[in-house]
Amino acid sequence: MLTNSMLADLDSSPIVAFESYHLRSPQTGSSAGDRRPPFGNGQAQRIGSVPRVPADRRTLDMADHGVAISPSDAASRRTMIADGMAAEIVQAGSGDKFESRFHGPVHLLVIYEQGARRDGDTFVEGCSRSTLRDFARKLTFVPAGHEYREWHDPRSATQLMYVYFDPAKLQFPVEAATPDAFAARLFFEDATLLDTALKLKRSLEGPTCDNGLYLQALGIVLAHELIRFNQRTPQGNPQLRGGLAAWQQRIVTAHIDAHLDETISLAALAQLARLSPYYFCRAFKQSFGVPPHRYHTARRIEHAKGLLATRAHSVTDIGLTVGYSETSSFTAAFRKATGLTPSGYQRSVG
Repeated sequence: MLTNSMLADLDSSPIVAFESYHLRSPQTGSSAGDRRPPFGNGQAQRIGSVPRVPADRRTLDMADHGVAISPSDAASRRTMIADGMAAEIVQAGSGDKFESRFHGPVHLLVIYEQGARRDGDTFVEGCSRSTLRDFARKLTFVPAGHEYREWHDPRSATQLMYVYFDPAKLQFPVEAATPDAFAARLFFEDATLLDTALKLKRSLEGPTCDNGLYLQALGIVLAHELIRFNQRTPQGNPQLRGGLAAWQQRIVTAHIDAHLDETISLAALAQLARLSPYYFCRAFKQSFGVPPHRYHTARRIEHAKGLLATRAHSVTDIGLTVGYSETSSFTAAFRKATGLTPSGYQRSVG
């Protein structure tokens, strides 16, 4: 529900029209595309009945510090700029590797609507690195001043949205924490935040921007929901401390990938990490978001997907390859993870 303060923000906030272009790279300071952003002349563009007003200097800086994607032609980008915030839809095809980097004076919320990768990893300063393969409907929050890097070898088309918030212009409730209290969060889930973000994305995907106030309202609501989420979530984010060290993550995940067809004991993995089984299990879940046995199962399913896509082996053989002695148990595990049977998945990617 919009509060009076939110509506007041709408009355005073200039909105800038959106176009498809590449944001200026913060690393090079030069434009990644041939077209300059529509606000390059320091004026806001007209949307619907919103009057033409001077754009805010801080808003221009937000565009200058957007996420840099390389190679620059790896993804199409469409952006809406408003006072104190910006939203950018990014779409990338499957098959071509790409890298994203960000380090700026604004908060960044990443909404992964859909996406899966064969390989890659994601890093947010303050969180443990993640190699999560299926990240559809996940969110990542990068506080202002924190570094964000990720690279993908995509297995399917990637659709995501970047939303940038100016910390100085977020309207905090009286009881809210200060902007400095925002914690970095990697691949988290929140149905309310996701629903509002996807409403914003759907509005921006329209052929024209004929309801600027509605777009601005969604952005303000999203900012307030982000504040509330931060308040109700303990600041002791398990990803910030207590997880596995980088060398432990590498050696354990490599061992799991090399023994997908075997039963791997918790004690064996703990020994590799030089930890007790109890502490290892807690640290592993803090680093990857799931217990070791669920991670092992997820990696089995991911490997099975790749084999099914080649159509070079039978479902039974693939099940045996990833450690299932019975086709029925393989089918049940695959359906639970993907919603499809192995044969159904094979038809879907054919």
